[in-house]
Amino acid sequence: MTSADTAPVSAPAPRTPDDVPGWFWKADQEVFGWMLERQTAAGTGGDILELGTYLGRSAILLGEHLQPGESLTVCDLFDSDAPDDDNSAEMAMSYRDSLTRRAFEANYLAFHPKLPTVVQAPTSALADGRIPAGSCRFVHVDASHLYEHVAGDIQVARAALGPDGLIALDDYRSEHTPGVAAAVWEAVFDHGLQPVCLTPEKFYGTWGDAEALKRELCVRDWRGEGFRMDEETIAGRTLHRLAWEDPAKPAPGPVGRSTPRRLALDVLPPIATRALRRARHRLQG
Repeated sequence: MTSADTAPVSAPAPRTPDDVPGWFWKADQEVFGWMLERQTAAGTGGDILELGTYLGRSAILLGEHLQPGESLTVCDLFDSDAPDDDNSAEMAMSYRDSLTRRAFEANYLAFHPKLPTVVQAPTSALADGRIPAGSCRFVHVDASHLYEHVAGDIQVARAALGPDGLIALDDYRSEHTPGVAAAVWEAVFDHGLQPVCLTPEKFYGTWGDAEALKRELCVRDWRGEGFRMDEETIAGRTLHRLAWEDPAKPAPGPVGRSTPRRLALDVLPPIATRALRRARHRLQG
């Protein structure tokens, strides 16, 4: 028996996906939903793949968007041993004893009648072709933060995605994950990945038609729904930045570069940004 078979489940069943521990916030929930719904409306079919699933918070949403004949595959070490010392140290620091397959399965089954395909292994195991080439329409990469692993995961995603497929890459800008940033921007400048959208936590891109996607992204009234939306140009490539704001706040200014204060919040790591905002709220209160 594996530890996934024997681990007790003591936590109460989550009532909403937000009850599931994890780092999948409002902006990314909305972008995931918008992108997946856009694909369905356009007749773009295909499976969905998640590399690194933790306790299932994002997988639950991905499962909600499966169409007939499509499947969701999640790949995670869960409570298995890491493949190398660096990855083992990363797992010990980030998750300790919280990440188990049994906990993931319990959370997922609280919202869906059956489990996705679960691959309990390093994400590098998917480089062997077990995900058919071109079979996926959406891949979420949120596993190791080590450069070598993320670079490999991006190549797994690229092979799995169809012509109009989309990739979401987590932790592309956090202070403690420079390896992710290196792998993501390497993919942009050296491997043809086209950036579409950034949130404080995730990078969204495609090896397909990024321009059409960006035009459609701008049609939705994100600002009217409480989001800030800005446009950036990086080495001739335009992309949009989306962040959730309290809709009770004054409306943001015109699309373009942020004010210095907002730009500072954008480039800080998320934990520092949240601390700065909490401090500001205390001062205003």
